[in-house]
Amino acid sequence: MREYKSTDIRNVVLVAHGGTGKTSLAECLLHTAKATPRLGRVDQGNSILDYGEDEIERKITINLAVGHLDWKSKRVNLIDTPGYADFYGDTKAGVRAADAGIVMVKGDTGVEVGTEKVWEFLDEYSLPRLVIVNRLDKEYTEVEKVVGQIKDLLKGPVVEAQIPVGTADSFDGVVDLLSMKYFKYDRSGSGAGMMHEIPDDLADRAKAAREKLVESIAECSDELLEAYLEGKEIKPEAIAEAFRQGLVAGKIIPLVYASPEFNIGSQQILDLIVSLFPSPEDGGVVNGVDPKANQQVERKPSVDEPFGALVFKTISEPHVGEMSVMRVMTGQVLEGSEVLNSVKQGTEKFTQIYTLMGRERREVNRLIAGDIGATVKLRDTGTNDTLCDKAKPIIIDPIRFPKPVVRDAIEAQTKGDEDKISGGFARLLQEDPTFSVKVDSETKQTIISGMGELHLDVLLKRLKGRFNVGVNLIKPRVAYRETIKSSAEAQGKYKKQTGGRGQYGDVWLRVEPMERSAGFEFVNKLVGGSVPTKYVPAIEKGVAESMEHGVVAGHKVVDLRATVYDGSFHDVDSSDMAFKIASSMAFKKAFTDAKPMLLEPIMNVVVTVPEDHLGDVMGDLSGKRGRIQGIDSRGHLQVVRAQAPLAELYKYSTTLRSMTQGRGMYESSFSHYEEVPHEIAEKVIAEAKAEKEEARK
Repeated sequence: MREYKSTDIRNVVLVAHGGTGKTSLAECLLHTAKATPRLGRVDQGNSILDYGEDEIERKITINLAVGHLDWKSKRVNLIDTPGYADFYGDTKAGVRAADAGIVMVKGDTGVEVGTEKVWEFLDEYSLPRLVIVNRLDKEYTEVEKVVGQIKDLLKGPVVEAQIPVGTADSFDGVVDLLSMKYFKYDRSGSGAGMMHEIPDDLADRAKAAREKLVESIAECSDELLEAYLEGKEIKPEAIAEAFRQGLVAGKIIPLVYASPEFNIGSQQILDLIVSLFPSPEDGGVVNGVDPKANQQVERKPSVDEPFGALVFKTISEPHVGEMSVMRVMTGQVLEGSEVLNSVKQGTEKFTQIYTLMGRERREVNRLIAGDIGATVKLRDTGTNDTLCDKAKPIIIDPIRFPKPVVRDAIEAQTKGDEDKISGGFARLLQEDPTFSVKVDSETKQTIISGMGELHLDVLLKRLKGRFNVGVNLIKPRVAYRETIKSSAEAQGKYKKQTGGRGQYGDVWLRVEPMERSAGFEFVNKLVGGSVPTKYVPAIEKGVAESMEHGVVAGHKVVDLRATVYDGSFHDVDSSDMAFKIASSMAFKKAFTDAKPMLLEPIMNVVVTVPEDHLGDVMGDLSGKRGRIQGIDSRGHLQVVRAQAPLAELYKYSTTLRSMTQGRGMYESSFSHYEEVPHEIAEKVIAEAKAEKEEARK
């Protein structure tokens, strides 16, 4: 195996809206470079990169996968990522591990919701990129319209570096605008384009397109621009170097054409990757924190620096355990090395090191700065951890994973499996940071959260397959709040005589509403010794405990002031317990008389949909008691900002996907609590009483 330098490495992430053809393109690039003996097909279930059982079954990318190839003395690591929002955690991880991106857009549908989202991911890390318009072999492809959308909607310095030759059944190649040659393909799938002269009917178009490209390249270099404006001849080598520098700096984004179906365009794409895309050393410094000094540090992406690697993916391997996939950011690591997990503060050993080709692994003796590889059997390392030199520790800036957007409650299918479920979830959490599990202290339910219903479905199938335990999904209870609209007063007297020392406590309480989110205030206005001061804490505790468990529907009470202003005691029979009970009795009576009401959580909702689905989405949100706050246009996409009750948003991502043929996306975040409409509140209270009665049986 050839030894590479960091400057020879290209780390490329493929991103796009779901179903655009990223994996098919990656398979074409691997096959064209002869890294794989056959051209893998997603639809046939024999893809090198979509190798998981769930991916083969659903014919979509669910998990990030890595493959590598050699092209013109360069090592290219391809990172294939999911395009569906449910699995954006892996997409962001792939972007973090790359130095450049390939963004794919369908020639027959144009820029979609997910295209804009993955473009934002690349922007977040300032990654240079290449845009590929694919599916040129399909009917109804409108190249000019799609190119216009890309330039208008994606807000980048996009310029054509090629023009396609033919469309639909006649699409058979591209004209490269730098070399001004026509590369014709025979649709056999080999990926080899034969060089020809440009057809006469395309000569004028190619000449005009080249002028635009050269002008855009010249604008990336002051020296070149001056020569261009003066009409001087510019050498091809100077144009190529300015092109590369402009792309690395984000000043130019080339657009090219392809058809993964027939492996058309792969050869030129590989040429662009190795000639234009940055090496790891072009990417600037590696940022992190020195955990010893607790201060920011910078290191060069060089083998001469201390070792530091970011684990960006954890894969559970049958009969092997967890495999940690990493990008070496600085230095190098050798087989047998002992390193520090600076996040967990534990020592790990690299017993074996691998490069990856989908599920296949090839053992190597080292990984250098900029390379991507994997190791197995680490004791306590998960996704987003840093592995580094023990003497020169660093915590590399982590992946900023998206927050979960859907939640479900779970219950064990078999009693007694709770410990096994907990252990299984712990393993899944280590693999996938966009998944979360917690016990809701208010509803007492175990809540799992993820990026979508499909995401949770996949995770629960893995739980069943790996750990042989199953759970049922149930609707999460909404954490309502109880409060009051008016003031009221009540007495609570607890008097009990049992033959010996009795119990006596007598409390008068006043409750008053406070502003929303004001919390709880307890006021002591006892005068004249009606109740000794030593019992006041017990009175407050009685109120606080009653508020915690609710009065009308068993939900936490908020936003009120409780004032104790009178009462009586008994020299012998009074006690803290008696006054706590009396206080609870007084509070419940006063609360019931103070016009109690339920509050529900209201969520901020942002829905992004194509324009032709806007009416359906707005109507559906209105039907969910949603209030439209505003609508922003982004080309053919509409962004709806609304507020809606959490209770109405259960399974909303499934509803939205069904309504928009999978083209809609949404995000939600908590906004505030507000009053539940009377008829709905009555239903919630009745259900709570029925559950309470059922529990007593």
